[in-house]
Amino acid sequence: MNPEYIKKILNSVKEGKVDVDTAMEELKNLPYSDLGYAKVDHHRTLRRGYPEVIFCAGKTSQQIQGIVKNMLPHGNNILGTRASLENFEAVKNICPSAEYNELGRTISIKQASLELTKTYIAIITAGTSDIPVAEEAAVTCENFGNKTERLFDVGIAGIHRLYDKIEILRNAKVLIVIAGMEGALPSVVGGLVDKPVIAVPTSVGYGAAFDGLAALLGMLTSCTSGIGVVNIDNGFGAAYLASMINKL
Repeated sequence: MNPEYIKKILNSVKEGKVDVDTAMEELKNLPYSDLGYAKVDHHRTLRRGYPEVIFCAGKTSQQIQGIVKNMLPHGNNILGTRASLENFEAVKNICPSAEYNELGRTISIKQASLELTKTYIAIITAGTSDIPVAEEAAVTCENFGNKTERLFDVGIAGIHRLYDKIEILRNAKVLIVIAGMEGALPSVVGGLVDKPVIAVPTSVGYGAAFDGLAALLGMLTSCTSGIGVVNIDNGFGAAYLASMINKL
């Protein structure tokens, strides 16, 4: 439930167009809706500025469908992350306008028009194999009303590819830098810009990469200042933080 919707109800009561009981009926689900298997937090937009996002992994398609059906009347844009094609098809059955990003494994339903920010978030990957995490981040940023710039496959094995795009890096308000293997790219990017860098380690790499642990530790121990690190493969978490920074 977004602030504009609540203001509309309250103004209708004030102007005598809606009686108090009707308004109460509209507002009764404001804190959350209890579906038994999920408690859908409709208050989150008021509290945090962004609506609740559905983490689809571990949920059945029927549960995801039920959550979406409960969220739709509230008018917010809806985002589901870590969604399978089966999850998407279940949602599509009740909302034909739903969109699926196969690489990022996200489901998007656009109900509210958002004016994109004038400043942008740069989303950068070391390799092509890191793009799924980048797409999760990009879709999240865009669902939250941010302008984004994607810059893929510019890792340190061919550093000239990064330098060719230096203006994109330097003009960003905040940068999300995504890398697997040894996770060196955020340190390089951080040394080139005067903006915050959010580093995302990915689980891409051979055995000693330990499913992203090597990249995570490398990013945490970076000698470049101004870098924050999120969990392995957590494109969503990086995007949420980047959006908050971009809108300060």
